[in-house]
Amino acid sequence: MGSIVLGFALLAASALLTYGLIRLLFPLMERYALARPNARSSHITPTPQGAGIAVLASLVIVVALALLIMPLPGDAAWRLAGVLAAAVAMGIVGAIDDIRPLPVTPRLVAQFLGVAVVLACLGDGARVLPDWVPLNLERVLLALGMVWFINLTNFMDGIDWITVVEVIPVALGVAFLQAFIDVETSVSLVALALGGAMLGFAPYNRYRAKLFLGDVGSLPIGLLLAWMLVSVAAAGQPTAALLLPLYYVCDATATLYRRLRKGEKLAEAHRSHFYQMAVDCNGFTVPEVTANIFMLNVFLAGLACLSASMDVVVIDAICLLAGGFATAAVLRSFVRGRA
Repeated sequence: MGSIVLGFALLAASALLTYGLIRLLFPLMERYALARPNARSSHITPTPQGAGIAVLASLVIVVALALLIMPLPGDAAWRLAGVLAAAVAMGIVGAIDDIRPLPVTPRLVAQFLGVAVVLACLGDGARVLPDWVPLNLERVLLALGMVWFINLTNFMDGIDWITVVEVIPVALGVAFLQAFIDVETSVSLVALALGGAMLGFAPYNRYRAKLFLGDVGSLPIGLLLAWMLVSVAAAGQPTAALLLPLYYVCDATATLYRRLRKGEKLAEAHRSHFYQMAVDCNGFTVPEVTANIFMLNVFLAGLACLSASMDVVVIDAICLLAGGFATAAVLRSFVRGRA
């Protein structure tokens, strides 16, 4: 009961702090950090961005306060500090990019450095792949996957509320998994703080949005989500780690594949994600798209918890099939249209 109360307290504190910080910072963001419409935008008028500053700040503050109440054992606190420092550094890179867009190379270098710090904080004993795979090879593959996840989180932040309806189910799903698997307490602390922070941001970003996250938010959020999912997989639950972000991964990866086949320049702005086509071409409103994605993500989070609680190969396979079918159905509806 005590852990449940603490979890709700973390969620509420992070939500309230984020909401308050955004109100405090809103005039500055409105003055200095306007996102102007471009080829990738869904908005048609300049809109303030930079809410990620409040999200990241409240997350760090709430986690730090939680550690005063519930200290982590051994070197876990130092490893968590390393992860949060990498997220803050990623936020700084995102803030610079929001103000003056950075070239692709320095962005990728910064992302790989941040991922390297996070992977170092996992410790040598944390394995995702079988032991016969060399640790160095595993870390290279994880680094590539985590950098891709950071970027897909950024790419998918293209309509009002879409990051909210993705991050909250994934983060709270990770927190719920704590009841079934032996994942470090630090992971669930960050998950609850991140879920609460996105709840605090949600009122400002609902359709039509008054405020955007900006890269200062999407890049560190992508890094933290990637760290949480890798931690879940390293705790022996790769199925759950795959199910939780399945919609984001499928939409972004399939879109990248289509663009590669067409020979498009990947660095150019575009509006060819499934959720964008649903709004632009196929009769969906923005709230309808985000409602579909939210319901799918809640379903995927439920499957992830079922898989982790049963821990049976057959159940894992059934959950993956159900999650894959549901995700494919949503993507198909976005492409085919309301009919």
